[in-house]
Amino acid sequence: MRSDSVKTGTAQAPHRSLFNALGYTEEERSRPMIGIVSSYNEIVPGHMNLDKIVEAVKIGVAMAGGMPVVFPAIAVCDGISMGHVGMKYSLVTRDLIADSTECMAMAHGFDGLVCVPNCDKNVPGLLMAAARLNIPTIFVSGGPMLAGRVHGQKRSLSSMFEAVGSVAAGTMTLEELSEFEEKVCPTCGSCSGMYTANSMNCLTEAIGMGLKGNGTIPAVFSERIRLAKHAGMQIMELVRKDIKPRDIMTKDAFLNALTVDMALGCSTNSMLHLPAIAREAGVELNLDIANELSAKTPNLCHLAPAGPTYIEDLNEAGGVYAVMNELTKKNLLHLDCMTVTGRTIGENIKGCVNKNPEVIRPIENPYSETGGIAILKGNLAPDSGVVKRSAVAPEMLVHQGPARVFDCEEDAIEAIKSGKIVAGDVVVIRYEGPKGGPGMREMLNPTSAIAGMGLGSSVALITDGRFSGASRGASIGHVSPEAAVGGPIALVEEGDIISINIPENRLDVLVSEEEMAERRKKWQPREPKVTTGYLSRYRELVTSGNKGAVLEVPSRK
Repeated sequence: MRSDSVKTGTAQAPHRSLFNALGYTEEERSRPMIGIVSSYNEIVPGHMNLDKIVEAVKIGVAMAGGMPVVFPAIAVCDGISMGHVGMKYSLVTRDLIADSTECMAMAHGFDGLVCVPNCDKNVPGLLMAAARLNIPTIFVSGGPMLAGRVHGQKRSLSSMFEAVGSVAAGTMTLEELSEFEEKVCPTCGSCSGMYTANSMNCLTEAIGMGLKGNGTIPAVFSERIRLAKHAGMQIMELVRKDIKPRDIMTKDAFLNALTVDMALGCSTNSMLHLPAIAREAGVELNLDIANELSAKTPNLCHLAPAGPTYIEDLNEAGGVYAVMNELTKKNLLHLDCMTVTGRTIGENIKGCVNKNPEVIRPIENPYSETGGIAILKGNLAPDSGVVKRSAVAPEMLVHQGPARVFDCEEDAIEAIKSGKIVAGDVVVIRYEGPKGGPGMREMLNPTSAIAGMGLGSSVALITDGRFSGASRGASIGHVSPEAAVGGPIALVEEGDIISINIPENRLDVLVSEEEMAERRKKWQPREPKVTTGYLSRYRELVTSGNKGAVLEVPSRK
């Protein structure tokens, strides 16, 4: 056992004395030591129930003959950090979580890990750590929030942000806003739509690192406690059989995840996280392949914000496995990939039927014949841009309009809420990329303000930052190269005509090459917005959005 390095032998007598100080018995020390990485805290609604999940995991580990040991991981609430300097600290925590988990696991000699995350950066951060460490690991999340209900209609956090825009437009009263405030987030859990947290938890099932239901069983259901106990028991099987993350997270497994991503219509943030996780697993995941998969993968789900259904509805309809089973009807998945169940994907999903064709469209009757996410390229995004195609109004799939240029999110929000943005405009928000932010902020506030003011089907938004999974509309993010390194988005001027053609995967500014070359001669790099602390170190090491915004030391570039 790996833990023998800290528990067995004469030289380890000092180590055992410290285990004694912790209250562990000799009987416990003789068992495999399982680290349980808990993201529990009292500031993130998706994490406030993780203490209960962790206790259930501990019971499962002990029942199966292991020694459970809990240690923490940090978490930022994207909703609470949205729209102010706090959002600069969201994406950057993904690497802190991976690094700190690596440190804890290597320093203490764990034989296996159970990762208990729930929200946006914790799931990918811990998946990165699992791939990097490559010791037996299983995931069990805290589960999604139930949808709220206002006037008999299901609502979620995206409804709340859009309500603020409606107040600014004069179409909603403050009293109505207060009612939304009280009702849209009724329980603990990751926010109830197919936002980033739920996207990544669902993809954890698809990639094989979580048990059935990990992405969809609501946080408040006792079924999730049972799931956690089973995860605790199953890690002991993984340790006994020596099934490790890189046995599971293969190239084919990542292709499965991308395919399921297209069918579900996940958050565009998955296009940042999957390449970053793959890199840690030693797999190159070029996003160019996303459009190839999208071209042959039907979009089967329109979960909020793309449609009126929620994660709880997906769970009742059969969950991720039911979606995957639909995809097998067109031979779109690699079924021989190993999973944490000890069985293959094909064995796992056998017999998992679609119980509600209104929530999971049959593959013969999809929402669209192509997937929910598209990678765009053109002279405005030579490397790439990303859009959640399934959440774009049909009339905005092809659009041309004048650029309204802003060098930070706050200036754009002020212009939107003051009525300076009109139908047909293309809002460009730059210098918000991984380096330029630094931290690549999400743009839920401006997209929600656009939607709330009734402009969602007539105004596009383009940024080198990124979008919350709660964003909808013609919202194109991750534009690479970013403005801070001199990407073409830095050269766009007020009034330039921007051309968006999502069916053809194009994003262009209608300015001649000669004019762009002249502008480039005049462009000067900007002074960094942050020069101290973690963000300054992050800015120095982070790569562009199309590479997953991973950190690279100079020797690895």
